[in-house]
Amino acid sequence: MSGCIAALVMIFAYSATFQWSPAGAANILAVQPIPCKSHWNVMRAVLRVLTDRGHTVTVFTPFVEGDRDGYTEVDLSDQMAPLLGLDAKYLIKNYGQARKSIPKMLDFTRRSCDMIYGHERMVKILEGSGTRDFDLVITEPLVSECVAYAATVLRVPTIYVVPFPIVTYLERPLTGHISNPATVGHVMFHRGNPKAFAERLSNVLLTVHCSILIWFAEWQYRWSNSRPFDTVDLIKPSLIFTNSYFITESARPLTPDVVQIGGIHLAPIEPIPKEILEFIDDAPHGVICISFGSMVLMSSLPETVQRAFRNALARVPQKVLWKYEGDMKDIPKNVMTRKWFPQRDILSHPNVKLFISHGGISGVYESVDAGVPIIGFPFYNDQPRNIDNLVDAGMAISMDILSVTEDALLNAILEIVNNDKYKRNAKIASRRFKDRPMSPTESVAYWTEYVLRHKGAPHLKSQALSLKWYQYFLIDVICTFLFIAFVVFFIIYYSLKIIFKHFYTIFFSVKNKYE
Repeated sequence: MSGCIAALVMIFAYSATFQWSPAGAANILAVQPIPCKSHWNVMRAVLRVLTDRGHTVTVFTPFVEGDRDGYTEVDLSDQMAPLLGLDAKYLIKNYGQARKSIPKMLDFTRRSCDMIYGHERMVKILEGSGTRDFDLVITEPLVSECVAYAATVLRVPTIYVVPFPIVTYLERPLTGHISNPATVGHVMFHRGNPKAFAERLSNVLLTVHCSILIWFAEWQYRWSNSRPFDTVDLIKPSLIFTNSYFITESARPLTPDVVQIGGIHLAPIEPIPKEILEFIDDAPHGVICISFGSMVLMSSLPETVQRAFRNALARVPQKVLWKYEGDMKDIPKNVMTRKWFPQRDILSHPNVKLFISHGGISGVYESVDAGVPIIGFPFYNDQPRNIDNLVDAGMAISMDILSVTEDALLNAILEIVNNDKYKRNAKIASRRFKDRPMSPTESVAYWTEYVLRHKGAPHLKSQALSLKWYQYFLIDVICTFLFIAFVVFFIIYYSLKIIFKHFYTIFFSVKNKYE
């Protein structure tokens, strides 16, 4: 009897070491169409969760890291070079305004779709001659729905992973709804939460402008250079994972198929390399960390901007860790430069007092998670609104990179370092950010398997997806009311006219009678 009990205990203990998926092991096809490192970090974290749950993933990606159990990569780096170390002035000039950036991003997304769907391995998969059948497609939309083509051909559900805090430019086509522009800033608006009338008006105009830009650009492509994904009705995503959470993003209504996984990329804290750790520990006034992410070459900024940074940092008592490419001239004595720093680990060190960043959402979450205040120099896209949300949270100061001066930067640094309110607010934001009913990894595992269990979970989709734009905005209803009001007022007007005419006739007839 005791032997049976021992055997049962061993079986349960052995089973507990594995995380069996309630939905069963699924074959998942993943596609990373945007070769940006920050985008890939979010996708990679999602895929890691699923392979850890026992699912099998085949991923098309330009960021090759090596196969592992249940994880197979298809290398796209030859056709789709990763976007790393770009010129800062080029990014600001070409992507700082919607009228320039949206057509470029749409064209980029469609060309990525062309390359991916033309890949020999993908062609075999879409023709049904691949090595396995797939149960689900996971991909990232940017500005075009062409990324849904694989799932449409394979007739399987699809999940979108959005590395931005909101569903970017495709919220209405993908979810059926659109955020109220009176309270939610567009992804390219400089405010996360419009307040004044002028801000709300600007946000409305920007939202409409971006929608028209996308529609017109897509229409042009369909007529001038139609592709296979233009000739079919592309399926809508069963689920959308957004890299957001209601700390770095204002609260707003979400449809049931939008799940927030902000901070999914945050890895466990690792030991800091010895040389860097000694530099941090030997800083009696604390440390400032500077990084503008993987896409921006800070060495490409105008010399006037770099000089302002160098001179301001040389005047502070703190030591500085500065992610900088190449050799910096006139480097201050309190500054250490590297092409790469373990940013996540460094920000978690208690001696770090300030993070100077461009406002990319990955770095924002690392800073919020660590409770470190920020000075933000946003460049384009979601970065201005990311920093603005932290300004509203009382843990950040926003500045313009091209007009920054030595004194302005120095004053901002001293304000944050010497004013305890920024640190207090950063710690409050950190506690709220971590306090969740489910962790991002648990949310990814549960909702992905929910979609698999319920055959695409069509019941999560809003009925608004079946409405035309004029139906969704109640234009037909408003026109009906206006028509009814017109008819009523016409009847009243015509009746009053007849009555007036009748009394007018009687009045003159009586008048003529007594004359």
